[in-house]
Amino acid sequence: MKLSEIRDNPGAVKARIRVGRGIGSGKGKQSGRGGKGQTARSGVRIKGFEGGQMPLHRRLAKRGFTPPAPLDLNEVNLGRIQSAIDAGRLDPSKPITVEALVAAGVVARTRDGVKLLGKGELTAKADFEVYGASKSALAAVEKAGGSVKTLKPEAAPAAETA
Repeated sequence: MKLSEIRDNPGAVKARIRVGRGIGSGKGKQSGRGGKGQTARSGVRIKGFEGGQMPLHRRLAKRGFTPPAPLDLNEVNLGRIQSAIDAGRLDPSKPITVEALVAAGVVARTRDGVKLLGKGELTAKADFEVYGASKSALAAVEKAGGSVKTLKPEAAPAAETA
């Protein structure tokens, strides 16, 4: 084999179509772009334009709500905390806080706090000081003999109008 004999596999390279070279070529006059106007020009296209009809993205209702200041919480399952206690990285006799979880390597950084989730099993009696906890996590901690102190501020009751 010589360098000058190297070729692509048959069919690997498609020959380009020369447009705008007369009606006999089959791609003459408007070169397969349809009629005249904005859509026939290069680089200009209105995304979502439906010929003057109200476009789909404007016909559909806006939904949902994005809170202006959402909280960025660490979500920690009880199983991970139990494995950290078993490994000796967490001391169940002291209150388990965000700082203790960061020091133990259970979470990477403090963020806005920790939410305790109930996946896994907790056997050690431990007291938690966390931002929030799920119902299953609360039940599992209390079953193991521990307690959960939530740091989440209680929502103020709505003012009644007379």
